[in-house]
Formats: sequence, structure tokens, C-alpha cells
Amino acid sequence: MLGRGLAAMLAVLGATIGGALAQSTTPSPTLDAVRARGMLNCGIHTGVAGFALPDSRGVWQGLDVDLCRGLAAAIFNDPSKVRFIPLSSSTRFTALGSGEIDVLFRTSTQTMLRDTTLGLRHVTTYFYDGHGFMVRANLGVTRVRDMADATICLIQGTTNEQVTADYFRSVNVRFQPVVFERTDQAVAALQAGRCDSFGTDASQLAGVRSAMPNPREWTILPERFSKEPYGAYVRRGDDNWFDIVRWYTTAVIEAEEQGITRANAEEMRRTSTNPNTRRLLGVTPELGQSLKLDPLWAYNAIRAIGNYGELYERHMGESTPVALPRGPNNLHTNGGLLYALPMR
Repeated sequence: MLGRGLAAMLAVLGATIGGALAQSTTPSPTLDAVRARGMLNCGIHTGVAGFALPDSRGVWQGLDVDLCRGLAAAIFNDPSKVRFIPLSSSTRFTALGSGEIDVLFRTSTQTMLRDTTLGLRHVTTYFYDGHGFMVRANLGVTRVRDMADATICLIQGTTNEQVTADYFRSVNVRFQPVVFERTDQAVAALQAGRCDSFGTDASQLAGVRSAMPNPREWTILPERFSKEPYGAYVRRGDDNWFDIVRWYTTAVIEAEEQGITRANAEEMRRTSTNPNTRRLLGVTPELGQSLKLDPLWAYNAIRAIGNYGELYERHMGESTPVALPRGPNNLHTNGGLLYALPMR
């Protein structure tokens, strides 16, 4: 009896392990489609400084844009093999669900209902933000509670609509929402005087203000009314693709934790004896193998776009027009919230 029982247990264990191994080797239809196409289709914002905005030559620049380029480099070793697809807040998730894009890097807050009801999965947080309001500096407004009966510009299909309504209801103050599909429409209405304030995430307010003719005329009020953790989104049902986007994003943060930059990645790959660095940069191949990517996937991405700190300083840092302090988007070792999961 004991022998038959042990044999049965071993059979169940073997079936479980076999099933797990089979699942781990299941090909990714999204990765297969990207490779066959020779191009990554990446959903981005229609235009906000710091995240996604064409420069004077018409070339897209920004944190989200570079995250798209880095993912293309991880897959193809070529950051140019990406097609940017600008999407409004109201169309972004539909575009992803329909297969128009492969991944969404577009200032998209991770929420429970988005994760559980849209047929999509948020991946991992790469930017922490909070809802705020911007007003004309000469109004003398110092807190949002004082904006009774204010007309507020909002973007359709964002968490900011609900956050604004919830706050004013909680303090029993009336306001008048004016809803637009795109950020540029809301900004034009704000500058034309149709709205007293613009309500959206503070980082986007900073980006919007930086592109205005006279940024000093506008004040971003210091209060924050929500948690807005941005993460990439992918379709449900493709675990390998989810893993690729998740661990690629993590690798960019991990590179900053290890002090790996665009400039020194090649030297560190040649000379480092740190096992974590050797794994990340593909000297030992197991990380790439687990994702069904080239062993140099993370090395190629870092060489193309740099680590997270480099991305932030290039697009949001104090030397840029956005000039947004890192705050919660600093590494956990520097008082922020960014924390790379162990890559081993």
C-alpha cells in the first residue's frame, strides 16, 4: 500500500512539474507577431512634455517613448524598430485589446478595475504620481478647497475625472467639469479662459506648463488627491509577453541600482565579477533564456536608452523644462519608491 501510495504521489508530482514546464515553454503569440512584423507597435500619449512629445524635427521624445525604444532594443538589438502609435485616454485600452498595439506605455494608472475588467494586465510600476490642479498664478488660489463653483478642464477616460468628482463631493463644494478627449484641447481651453483650472496628474501638469508661452503665469497647487502609479499594460493570456515587459522594465531600474549606464555598460560586461551584474548583462545567459530572448537583451536595452535615472534626468530632470524633482521616483535607497525585484 505504501509503495502504491508513493508511486501515485510521484505520478501527481511529475504531472504537475510537467505541466509547469510545458507552460513555461509556451510560445508568446505577441512576441512571435512582433518578430514576424520586424517592428514593435507601442502605444504612447498624444503629446505631453516629459512622457511623449515630438521635438522640432518631429521625432518623438520622452520617458514613455524611450521605454518603447528600449523594449525594441531588448527584442531586436535595434531601438529604431518601433512604431509609435499616439492614443487618447479614451481609446488607449481599446487599441491594446484589439491588437492595434503590442504594449501600452502611456501614463496609465494601475487600478484594480482596469486590471480585472478590461481583459488587460498592468505590468509593473515605473512612475509614481498623484492628481493635482493648475491655476493662473494671479488668481491667488492656494488650496483646491477654495475653488468653489470653479470650471475645471478634465480629460475623458482618465482616473482624474473620478478623483476630481470624489474630492469636491467629499468637501461639499460644487464645481463644473469641462471634459476633453485630448490634453492639447484642455490646455487650449485653459489658456483661452474657458476653464479656471486643469486637473490631471502633477507630472503632466508640469509638462504642460513647461510648454506654455509663459510658464510663470501658472501655478501647480501643492495638494495631491490620489495615488497614480503608472505601468505598462499588455493583453491577458500571453504570459511570456507579460514576463518580457515586466522584467525589461525591472532591468532598467536594476541597472540604476547597480550603477550601470549607457556609457559604462560595455566595460562592466567585460570586467565585472558581480554575479548580479553578469546575469543582467548577459555574461551568463539564464535571464534571457527564461524570457526566450537573446542573452544580451538587457545589455542591448541599457546601451540604447540608459538606466532609469538617465531616462528621468533626460526627460524630467531639473535641467529640463519640465524640472520635476524625482521625489517618489527615486530609488528606494535614496528615499524614493523605486525598487527592482531580484533578477536571479
